[in-house]
Amino acid sequence: MKPDLTLTDAAERLGVHYMTAYRYVRTGRLAARKVQGEWRLTPAELARFRAERTAAGSSRGSGTHARARSRPRLEDRIVSGDETGAWRVVEDALASGATPEEVVLDLLMPALTAVGRRWAEGVFSVADEHRASATAIRVVARLGPLFLRRGRRRGTVIVGAPGGERHAIPVAVVADLLRGSGFDVLELGADTPAVSFGDAVAWVGPAPRPLAVLIGVTVASALGAVREAVVEVARVDPEVPVLVGGAATSGERDALALGAAGWTGPTARDAVAAVERLRADVSP
Repeated sequence: MKPDLTLTDAAERLGVHYMTAYRYVRTGRLAARKVQGEWRLTPAELARFRAERTAAGSSRGSGTHARARSRPRLEDRIVSGDETGAWRVVEDALASGATPEEVVLDLLMPALTAVGRRWAEGVFSVADEHRASATAIRVVARLGPLFLRRGRRRGTVIVGAPGGERHAIPVAVVADLLRGSGFDVLELGADTPAVSFGDAVAWVGPAPRPLAVLIGVTVASALGAVREAVVEVARVDPEVPVLVGGAATSGERDALALGAAGWTGPTARDAVAAVERLRADVSP
């Protein structure tokens, strides 16, 4: 009999991110079971899932290409401040079979990245960039309830950006993905004073204490505020790990230099995977 596979093994064999494989399990598409706190499945179960995915592959592939073609439409809507039009693009993607996670990460965020690139190139003005961000924030807020899920809660995670960091969308996206994975989230938003991170830990309390504090930072000028926030969390409860990520950090070394327990990784999906690893470590 062939040995069981871990979910990491399955993700590698399927050519997908760990969190994508995990979503397959949580939605019942991929049969797996927990053994000593770790998801496991048989090679036969993986083969069965592969066959089902191949059978439906053409429809999913066309949906992926359709979302890629929708990005310029969404970019145009958010730059013009057309929330209604932007939401219509989102609804079309959802109707085509996209999950809320895919809409945010594969459609909305790439559109915003394109806006930022065009602003850096001088194609878009500061007003264009601000108008697009404001519209995108409203779209993300409308998507938020779609990430809520029933069932047993898996722990509380505090998410925020430090003082001087004004990019709120990455924080909101990570918070939504965590909610979609069954975690309770205390979302502090952008430009959060260092003391507020400690206050949030105290508010959650020690029984049980927060699973982690996630701090996202995209501008180097806010790195000092990250250090202050890490100190505040440790002052309230040194047992709560702080994970740092965002464009202003490039790896584990940067995170450790800020006093954090670790790095979330470069993307929102990586941040959720980092929390999942912490959750697996504390699971009985």
